This record gives sequence, C-alpha cells and structure tokens, in this order.
Amino acid sequence: MSIRLLSATAAAAAFAAVPAIAQDCPIKVGVLHSLSGTMAISETTLKDTMEMLIEQQNAAGGVLGCELEAVVVDPASDWPLFAEKARELLTVHEVDVIFGNWTSVSRKSVLPVIEELNGLLFYPVQYEGEESSKNVFYTGAAPNQQAIPATDYFLEELEVEKFALLGTDYVYPRTTNNILESYLQQKGIAEEDIFVNYTPFGHSDWSKIVADVVALGADGKKVGVISTINGDANVGFYKELAAAGVSADDIPVVAFSVGEEELSGLDTTNLVGHLAAWNYFQSADTEANETWVAAWKERMGEERVTNDPMEAHYIGFNMWVNAATDAGTTEVDAVRTAMYGQEFPNLTGGTAVMLPNHHLAKPVLIGEIQEDGQFDIISQTEEVPGDAWTDFLPESAVLMSDWQELECGMFNSQTETCVQIKSNY
Repeated sequence: MSIRLLSATAAAAAFAAVPAIAQDCPIKVGVLHSLSGTMAISETTLKDTMEMLIEQQNAAGGVLGCELEAVVVDPASDWPLFAEKARELLTVHEVDVIFGNWTSVSRKSVLPVIEELNGLLFYPVQYEGEESSKNVFYTGAAPNQQAIPATDYFLEELEVEKFALLGTDYVYPRTTNNILESYLQQKGIAEEDIFVNYTPFGHSDWSKIVADVVALGADGKKVGVISTINGDANVGFYKELAAAGVSADDIPVVAFSVGEEELSGLDTTNLVGHLAAWNYFQSADTEANETWVAAWKERMGEERVTNDPMEAHYIGFNMWVNAATDAGTTEVDAVRTAMYGQEFPNLTGGTAVMLPNHHLAKPVLIGEIQEDGQFDIISQTEEVPGDAWTDFLPESAVLMSDWQELECGMFNSQTETCVQIKSNY
C-alpha cells in the first residue's frame, strides 16, 4: 500500500469522525530540529521529513477537517535553546504536538518544559533508555533494539574479543556504554578488554584515539569498535580510520548514530564492510519503502537519502494522525490515551506497535556499508518490543513502565510502588 493511500485512509476516517471537542483550525505541528550547528548534518533532514509528511496529509484532506500547519524553529544545536524553543512552540504558537530533538541532552533539556505545559513530544532517534515520560513517545530504538543486538552480533558472528566503546561526551553515549560495559562483563569479557573514550561534540583530531584502538589488539585478540559518536565528528573519525589503513576486516566498527545521511558527505571507499545498527535502512526491499524513497527523492532530489529517524517520524506522525482521529480531538490527554495499541506498517516489512511504555515494537537491522553509501542489510529480526528500563543495570532491572494501566513510568516490581529515578548525567 502506498504512502498516499495510507494517508488517504486516515483522512477519510477523520472526516467521518465527529469531534468530541471543537477543533481549532489549522492544527499546528511543532518541528523542533537543529538547522544549524554541529547537529544540522543529521537534523535538517528530519525537518524536511516532517514538512513532507504534513504536506502529504494535507493533500489527503488533513486531520479532523483541518489543515495541518508546520511551525518550524531552529534550536541551533544549543541544548538550553531547545527548552526555550519548546516553550515558544507551546505557549506562543500553541502547537498541538511537537516532533523533534536528536541528542538525548537536547531531549532532557526539553523534558521539564513538555511536562510542565502538558505538551506531547515524538522523539525519533535511538537513545539510551532509562527514561519514561507520559509526555514523550519514543519512536527510535531503545538499547535492547539496537545496542544489545549489535553487541551480540560482534560477539557471536564476528567473534570480537576486545571492545572499544567510543562516544560523544553526553548522556546517550555514557548511559549506553554503562549498559554495554555491564552486559559485556556478564558475557565474560574482562574489564581490561573494554576501552572507553569520550570526545566533545565536533571533535576533529582522532589520530591518538584511533592509534589507541589499534594498540588494543597488539596481543592478537580481535578488536571491535562500538561507536556512539554523534554529528559531524563522525567525518573526522572515519577519515582517520582510513588514513590509518584500518579496514573492517582488521577492526570492524558498528555505529549507532551513522546512517545514510551522515555517509552522504563521506568518501565511503575505505569504509566498506563497517556496520551500523538501526531499525530501518533505505535499501529495505519492500513496496512501501520503494514508494517512500521515490516520494522523498521526487521532492528533495535524487542525491538525497532516507534514514532510520525519518522512518521513526513517518511511523510516529501517522500514529498521531490516527490517534487524533480516534480521539476526535488533538487534545494531548485524549491523544495519549488513543496512542496505546496503535499499529502502523513500518517500511521494512511488518507492523510497528505502540506499547503502554511509550515505545514501539520494531525490527532490528544490521547493515554493512557499501561503496555507494548505502547499506547491505545482513541481519534483520522480527519486531522487538522497546524496553524503557534495561535488564543489565541492577537499579533498572526491577523497573517497568506502563502508562496505560499503572499510569507510571517507573514502577518498581519488587516494592510494587511508583518511584522517581534521578539520572546520573
């Protein structure tokens, strides 16, 4: 089924519904993505994606008899500015919903504002978990939908014995690597065989770090890199790998923040064979994805690529449209209630499902970089339910999130109480 047909179906249901609450028109959709600064390399595409989705929905008849209006702001890769822009969207522009953020530090900046003003945020990027807000739907991967399966692939398929965990210095890499360090040790990897390094956003001099990674394998053990490097720092990292003559056969890299968009600015000749773990790749061979890619390239140009967070916005946006239609209103509490159990076809085959913990059930894909900057999908699972709280940190293993029945994002299964957990970062 094509994207236009899916949108038309949702629109037809919208016009058939009788709103329970008078709906103001137009319906305003906030778009909170960096269009400048270090994260623009990744986030500008998501702004473009939201504008395309909104235009498609308007062409199909809008929502609840109203046109959608995109309200775009630029937080400029400035984490405190994300909070200010979120407040502006909710109080000045009075948006009905926000789609936005990439980094976890930007999301955590926005979180208190969204909760204070009872806004609704759809967050489309893989993240570290260890969070559950009733005002956020997490449509990207949790660690059990990306980091853990990728690590298992290194352990089981590539027989990696030593691990270099390289990340940008903020909450997502640090928390993800804490989880992975614990997981690897539970899998029998010695503490001294795990090298962890953090660099600031925009870091450019990778010579010493790459040399340290190479030195890690001096004893002959197989080394693998798990990369949580974000933004344009990836350009320097991969260039240094190539300059050092490091191939995927020597030291494979699996990245959690590098997709088609990031590779489009690189010479991938020397990156062939390195990996990325996501829930979507442009190369997915399905009719729905063919339609999606064609629509994107028709709008943006043949050189523009699609990627995983785009699909997360595609799924989240369509679920929001359907939830608002079911609720007969865009009012946040009513839409949130209608979101539970929403299903929508993903672009890789199968169906995404919104769980009571505000995470999706999604497949896990591992792709191998090709010379053309695309990924050969070498592993794909069935839908994996996203887990807000990891099983591999003792303080989190006892927690669960259930906003539908328990109305709690941090329910302690041992004490059977709803608790508050403060982040370490």
